[in-house]
Amino acid sequence: MQAQPTRIIDFRQANAANALLPQPSVLSSSGWKDIHLELFQQPKFEIAEHQHTMHVVACGLAYSPAQQESDCASGERWLDGKLRREVRNNGDIAIIPTGISHRCNWDTSAQFMVLALEPALLKQVGQDWVNLDRIELAPQFMTEQDALIQGIFSALREELETGGIGGNLLADSLKTALAVHLLRNYCTTSPKLSSYSKGLSQSELALVIDYIDEYLHQDLSINKVAAIVQMSQYHFSRLFKQRMGITLHQYILQRRIERAKYLLKHSELSIADIALNVGFCDQSHLTRTFKRIVGLPPKKFLKP
Repeated sequence: MQAQPTRIIDFRQANAANALLPQPSVLSSSGWKDIHLELFQQPKFEIAEHQHTMHVVACGLAYSPAQQESDCASGERWLDGKLRREVRNNGDIAIIPTGISHRCNWDTSAQFMVLALEPALLKQVGQDWVNLDRIELAPQFMTEQDALIQGIFSALREELETGGIGGNLLADSLKTALAVHLLRNYCTTSPKLSSYSKGLSQSELALVIDYIDEYLHQDLSINKVAAIVQMSQYHFSRLFKQRMGITLHQYILQRRIERAKYLLKHSELSIADIALNVGFCDQSHLTRTFKRIVGLPPKKFLKP
């Protein structure tokens, strides 16, 4: 009999894993650049051999009351031609690099999250401090925990479930942190960090500040801002905070509030229009952030 071709899962496509799993995902991201998150709840199952077009990190979660009491599930995983029995404690992490053959089964009902990353993201983040031709992740069975990766999973899941201002900026920050962590701890070649001893120059800082002020009304991402000075997101984030004393996200919020204060005092725009003009989702987002930073809501700020 002729061997069946290996199935390909491409999380760039909607419902990519549906053909291989008994149930569709219960939560799925949309619109995030370079990363994709899905939450699955499945009965006892076995998934056929497949490969991914993106790097995949999987996180096991407690599902049934029995699992919550014992805090684990179990099953087998075939990864890059190797077989291992996994206990799968709640929070255990598996890493399936792109192009690696993989299949697994679960002895019980299962809940798990899958985070897919573009291989180009690792090259973009690591361009300053590792040979791009040697960026390769090592496969990892779901047998150990990683507190930082668990925290990123949790933060991204919360963002999907609740949302809020700066969602894309938050996702950009978390994907950059994850990429750096993977390169440092799960890359087959250890990277050597560049020192960037001169830091962010005055001219580079001026370019960044001018860009932020010009596009304050848009959804500014770390990727877009870092590209202005031709740096990776990781190094730009570090050097910006080193130079300004605050993160890029905090700085953008401050600039939006300062622009809102000016428009409240010197324009006839409504608070709702001002919110959109300075990059907030709506009036309520502006009001909450304004009150937190300024100490009073926009309406009271207007009173003499």
